[in-house]
Amino acid sequence: MSQTTDQPLPTSSAPAARPRILTISNQKGGVGKTTTAVNLATAMAAVNKRVLLIDLDPQGNASTSLGIDQKHRAVNIYHVLLGDAPLSDAVVPTGIPNLSVVPSGADLSGAELELVDIEDRQACLKKALENQLDSWDFILIDCPPSLGLLTLNALVAADAVMVPLQAEFLALEGISQLVRTIERVRKTFNPNLEIQGIVLTMVDRRNNLSEQVESDVREYFGTKVYTTTIPRNVRISEAPSHGKPVLIYDLQSKGSKAYLDLAGEVLKREQGLAA
Repeated sequence: MSQTTDQPLPTSSAPAARPRILTISNQKGGVGKTTTAVNLATAMAAVNKRVLLIDLDPQGNASTSLGIDQKHRAVNIYHVLLGDAPLSDAVVPTGIPNLSVVPSGADLSGAELELVDIEDRQACLKKALENQLDSWDFILIDCPPSLGLLTLNALVAADAVMVPLQAEFLALEGISQLVRTIERVRKTFNPNLEIQGIVLTMVDRRNNLSEQVESDVREYFGTKVYTTTIPRNVRISEAPSHGKPVLIYDLQSKGSKAYLDLAGEVLKREQGLAA
């Protein structure tokens, strides 16, 4: 069950020496990956963390969920990856204090083919971020539901990976492939890459299967699994159609409270790493 508390989230207005780059990734679609990226970014921004969300999914759902219309996507992450524009030219304010986004665009669907001919193609995003790190405390990257070249760019650029995991029967089978990919990236391109945590999503406490999957995941991954879980919640589902995170759409909903709790856990883990 999502652990809601009355304790305030850790806050800070002081800029970090270097932002932490977190990739939100799972090759399986429909697990709440984009919803988690958008609402975690919003919750972090609410406690005075300067957050940049990079929409690396050609579907562009994170951009849509933050109300970014097409006219503000003329320069987007596609142009940044291909070296046609600096990252700063693609950053769009969201209207939420402390939160900006680098949107996705339709051209991104063909980027994997175009990147193949580029030297060090797996490091295009990392290079694009190198001179843009002073402006942010956290950079979150929303990946496509695949383990292709776009996701590889995110893993190479990141410090850590957050894995949204739907509470369903085949969850553990699907995550094992992602864990193997993370290990390969660590050995070949990014030796410091780690799993920041695994968050169980779409948890239905009325369903015995959800309880069993949660038990299995916690037994297998131990403390890597966040205490907070994200429930099935109609307000979470409704929010993107209004171009808003659920934290803005309905702050009092169970989904909003769960994402606030998740942000608290993530920030505490980050503080522990920095200590």
